[in-house]
Amino acid sequence: MADEIRRLLKVRKSKDARFKREGVDKKKTIRDSWRRPRGLHSKQRKLRKAKGPHPTPGYGSPLAVRGMHPCGLREIRVFNLKDLEGVDPSVQAIRIAATVGRKKRELMQNKAADMKIRILNWKDASHPGQKIQEEKKSASAENTDEEEE
Repeated sequence: MADEIRRLLKVRKSKDARFKREGVDKKKTIRDSWRRPRGLHSKQRKLRKAKGPHPTPGYGSPLAVRGMHPCGLREIRVFNLKDLEGVDPSVQAIRIAATVGRKKRELMQNKAADMKIRILNWKDASHPGQKIQEEKKSASAENTDEEEE
């Protein structure tokens, strides 16, 4: 099964098409995001081959891997410690919500590490003041070592 999922993830990646918006190369103000061409004389609307492909059903990813992270795990968004309880580490990975603060993020990351759950957006959540104190201690320890020599 795992081999099949890896194969389907490669298929999904190979199908990745870049749909260009009409006129994106002609004007700076036009964004790259796809918009359906609606002009009466538009060659892209008339599906001329040289004007680029349209998003059609054939570009979709296989159902078995749709919505899956490239690492092969399903993403679960987590807001608190209680949400970590139902996560299966062999099939799911977590993404900690952006609204979670530093203290709770640190607790969640530690608990997830204990449960061996993969965190997709891991961040160093330790207190910034602690880092500065540790750096000062290590610097002063190095200075004392140099003075003794």
